[in-house]
Amino acid sequence: MSRPATRRMFLKNSAAAAATTWAAGSYFVSTAAAQQSTSPGEKLSVAVMGVNGRGSALANSFVSFPECEITYVCDVDERATDKVASAVGGKQQRGPQKEVDFRKALDDKSVDILVCAAPNHWHAPATILGCAAGKHVYVEKPCSQTAEEGELAVAAARKHNRIVQMGNQRRTWPAVVEAIGIIRDGGIGKVHYARTWYNNRRPSIGHGKPADTPAWLNWSLWQGPAPEQPFVDNVVHYNWHWKWHWGNGELGNNGIHALDVARWGLGVDFPTRVTSGGGKYRHDDDQETPDTHLVTYNFPGNKSISWEGLSWSPYGPGGTQFGISFHGDEGSILIDGSGYKQFDLRNKEVTSKTGDGGEREHIGNFLASVRSGKLPNSDIAEAHKSTLLCHLGNIAHRVNRVLTTSEKDGRIVGDDEAMGLWGREYRKGWEPKV
Repeated sequence: MSRPATRRMFLKNSAAAAATTWAAGSYFVSTAAAQQSTSPGEKLSVAVMGVNGRGSALANSFVSFPECEITYVCDVDERATDKVASAVGGKQQRGPQKEVDFRKALDDKSVDILVCAAPNHWHAPATILGCAAGKHVYVEKPCSQTAEEGELAVAAARKHNRIVQMGNQRRTWPAVVEAIGIIRDGGIGKVHYARTWYNNRRPSIGHGKPADTPAWLNWSLWQGPAPEQPFVDNVVHYNWHWKWHWGNGELGNNGIHALDVARWGLGVDFPTRVTSGGGKYRHDDDQETPDTHLVTYNFPGNKSISWEGLSWSPYGPGGTQFGISFHGDEGSILIDGSGYKQFDLRNKEVTSKTGDGGEREHIGNFLASVRSGKLPNSDIAEAHKSTLLCHLGNIAHRVNRVLTTSEKDGRIVGDDEAMGLWGREYRKGWEPKV
């Protein structure tokens, strides 16, 4: 299949540079702000917040860069701080300081970067506090727990002139960037539709029982900005994902990865209509979020994205558990894992590429942006647009009706009850402010 000259030009550019061009607006962090305490000859001081699971992996990834030093390891679980501080301490000249409260790291003016891998209800509040303290922020997905928080996180990054990157690594995976290049340059014709999915076989979370808070856990600080609730024995450290008070369900847990790539490939920003179907079908337990979730997003220009999340059935389209497919009038592209396959209109495979996953390239892109002031591949403004799709899908599910939304900012039109879920209540003194 012949491709336009722009496609050939695309292949001559680096994957990261191309991804940044498509994602970026006109905003740049000023050179002075970007290079403050981060001149090329200096180490970047990194504080990692939330080091169970993803945070542990991120700490070990950041310390693998010669220009980085992990100076703080922060977690409300003292077992996790001990383990991760010991692991990264053996990979640099001095060990990091261990803290329960990450705000102590924010008070240290020598800290350049905050990495936030705490639960979802912390993502935007920690980002906002980090920006206000003069730190650049690498925040795990989703970048917010509510739509309002996403808007505030963007405002905080711009107000304080900070680089903020979300951890959706596919924005930097070379083969995925190449696939997006084919789509955006017309390689499969005019694309109207992207399909996304995630399948798993998750066990029941049971029914939680009131219990004494473990001695190793600061439960009050774990809840942080969320209104305080009594400790029960089936929330920490993972099942909070399935409770609206702290999590965003499978849509915010894994759907964000797929929806971000779909929105990127289609070149769309905010939807005009959001429809949700499904429910919680399989287990009799404390899960509040749907385990069967089907969401459709309509965008201007006759473009649509669908999401299918099944938390109890591991078989997805073509036998895959995760994927994104793009459908154009001259062919299709399947992004499966870290590679892609391109098909013609007879479903014959015409090209493909395998790729490496991981997060090193994505973190490297973030660090380069901190040095230069240029927007990273997943700047907070783009991250918010993709995360907002998760929030809108969940809101449509919770109010049980179709949402009409503004193509300018994604806000819900003519539905006060649905807009009531745009934000949330906070514990007194923890309200995020920009």
